[in-house]
Amino acid sequence: MADALRILHVLRAPVGGLFRHVSDLASAQAERGHAVGILADSTTGGDPAAARLAALEPKLSLGLSRIPMSRDIGISDRKAILHVHARASETKADVLHGHGAKGGAYVRLSGSKALKVYTPHGGSLHYSALSPVGFAYLASERLMKARTDLFLFESEYALRTFTEKLGKPAFAKVVHNGIRADELEKIETEEDAVDFIYLGELRTLKGPDVFIEALNILAKGGWNGSAQLYGDGPDRDELIAQVNASGLTHQINFPGPAPARAAFATGQILVLPSRAESLPYVALEAAGAQVPLIATDVGGLPEIFGPDSARLVKPGDPAALAETMSRLRNEPDDALVQRLHQRVRERFSVEAMTNGVLAAYAEAAANKRKN
Repeated sequence: MADALRILHVLRAPVGGLFRHVSDLASAQAERGHAVGILADSTTGGDPAAARLAALEPKLSLGLSRIPMSRDIGISDRKAILHVHARASETKADVLHGHGAKGGAYVRLSGSKALKVYTPHGGSLHYSALSPVGFAYLASERLMKARTDLFLFESEYALRTFTEKLGKPAFAKVVHNGIRADELEKIETEEDAVDFIYLGELRTLKGPDVFIEALNILAKGGWNGSAQLYGDGPDRDELIAQVNASGLTHQINFPGPAPARAAFATGQILVLPSRAESLPYVALEAAGAQVPLIATDVGGLPEIFGPDSARLVKPGDPAALAETMSRLRNEPDDALVQRLHQRVRERFSVEAMTNGVLAAYAEAAANKRKN
């Protein structure tokens, strides 16, 4: 494979950590002299995604293409697969890199001879084969294993989970997500900052309901502070109803989506109460910004916390979460904040991520030629 590559990144929804990963990776690859393009869904992301893609587009010498991509498996997927194949042919792509379940499927089901790379970003791996939807997704993943030249996992946890559910991948590498140098600058907290903030998708998988119940426990114990849940998602209405039922409407607000660093400035402590994760960017961003962080013991979070992983909280346990929140509110652990900041600075950078991905492409290409 030539030094200068022609790389097409394929993803469905241009939102969240997956989109952030693709944006940072595509930008870094372009800055290193590679020709890069992006294919994404045209029906999701709204104005924020459009603005971010517009800012990135000047770096995309292979272009930006947006077409409808359904969330669920359906007949419309055929058009998307054909479009990916056509774009790969038009651009003479060396690498087709699919992100998430749908992006990965479109890449691997295309007839392109390019190196086919798949990064799950959680996706299908969050499902259980015992559910009808999970069975369908995991069966599809199993069928596409042989059509994958390189599996790229963002955490050791994701590789373990894939192996447990689908068997060992033929050729796989772990390359951790990374943040930019400017994200290592400390955030100054606003004078009127609330006690606790949540930042993420408002859905059960991410545990905002556990966060609210933990706040309810604190309130019953005398806490009269305030908290905010940033983000949007399918369970927003149910979460607002939960707050109303708890009688905490004057203490808990839902400001909507916000950039991470802007949200960080409004709170004393960030709480990530997830039931499942892969390697969440928000944890890396918080550690980089030196924001006190409480997180659950799921996914790749122990890889971020390293020697401090014993500080992680049991998922789905409001009482345990409330106890930790109360303790850190009363006794801040500045030493832990500094250790996490240093660990992220040393191990989780965009530069290291880009180096790892490009090296994995080269190894996989050599392996493909050999076999």
